[in-house]
Amino acid sequence: MILETTLRVTTSAMALLLSSAAFSADLAAPPASTPAADPGPCKATIANPAFGPTIKANPNPACFTSPSGDLYVGGVASGYFYHTAPAFDPASPVGGVPLNTGRDEQNRIDFTNLMATLQKADGPFQFYVQAGLYSFPTLGVPVYSSFDQNTLYFGPVPIIYGKYVFNDEWSLEGGRMPTNIGTELLFTYQNINITRGLLVGQENFFNQGVQVNYASGPWSASVAVVDGFFSGELNWVTGAVTYKIDDNNLVGINGGTHFASFNSLDRGSKFQYATPLTLQNSSILVANYTYTNGPWTATPYFQYTSVDRDQRLGLAGAETYGGALLVAYNITDNFSLGGRIEYIAQSGSRFNPGGATSLLFGAGSSAASYTITPTFNFDRFFVRGEYSHVDLYGIQLGSLADGTLGTGFGRTGNVKSQDRYMVETGFTF
Repeated sequence: MILETTLRVTTSAMALLLSSAAFSADLAAPPASTPAADPGPCKATIANPAFGPTIKANPNPACFTSPSGDLYVGGVASGYFYHTAPAFDPASPVGGVPLNTGRDEQNRIDFTNLMATLQKADGPFQFYVQAGLYSFPTLGVPVYSSFDQNTLYFGPVPIIYGKYVFNDEWSLEGGRMPTNIGTELLFTYQNINITRGLLVGQENFFNQGVQVNYASGPWSASVAVVDGFFSGELNWVTGAVTYKIDDNNLVGINGGTHFASFNSLDRGSKFQYATPLTLQNSSILVANYTYTNGPWTATPYFQYTSVDRDQRLGLAGAETYGGALLVAYNITDNFSLGGRIEYIAQSGSRFNPGGATSLLFGAGSSAASYTITPTFNFDRFFVRGEYSHVDLYGIQLGSLADGTLGTGFGRTGNVKSQDRYMVETGFTF
């Protein structure tokens, strides 16, 4: 495929740049630079965790002086209530329940974050640890309880890495790190919306591996050798480049590809949930642009992914194409309004379901969504509501008489739309 070849060439070129870690055009994960001079005790600039434009970080996290340097402690405590109409069937070919996991509920009260952070943010040697309970609500897929998600994904310590800063431009880090790939951030409090979008379903969350960072002037970039979708094997290379045009405009490109195949089918269903066979053997390219001016923040981005055809793994191969627009407007210091619109489609035909690997809702399917999220902040406290709507196109329909389920929403898998209503509240510390 021409696009797939272009993707691999682009990813390799990005790796040669030895660029600085960047989540996307609107997030750098973890920053490469450090202050040139010691500003004094407990005066380091704290860049992690990164926050979006609608929820405010604690400007003065707790700081303790130790023999190894200043240690900063922070975190987030938050929970939510949501209603989904309709939920996924437990036996759905798209939203099936992994072994010993609670089902996708229509109504739930749960934690979104009970997270604590510990970091050393200055000096040649630095580190960052984030631990606790988390939830990653995402459009178009089931939402399990936070306790089940901790088991299915990354355990109680999703992020832990060390970094060595050589100078103001170069650094090296290793461990369990945020991915270079994507545009939306990881945890709910970091994003404009409570729920992450449809395109995020093709991206990984965290990587285990080694990463080189470089930053100079308006440029920042990174290259990493990692384990892809948390496979435990170093068989992916990822990279990211961002360029700050001026104070209002930022552009970026990021992506990754596997350089060896990986078979997760001989592992348990819980392992396969965090490390799906299809995505572990995929490639991805994301291009984005961020505009900020006064109360406005806008980020359009485009995404392409490809899964190789591999008869040994039973993969027919497929591609996805998608785009999204994220917008936030801070009406006052305490009240903001955020929104997202997006569309994603995959190759293949629903009339030939075996002709392409299902990456969305079956071969030839597509989906569109819109999300609206008003947010109220008071000091470090926040509360926000959210409405999201998803429409599916080209899904495969099931028949209860034949004992088959469709690839859409609801008890039969034949429902082509889904609404979610959410309220999240919490505070940063």
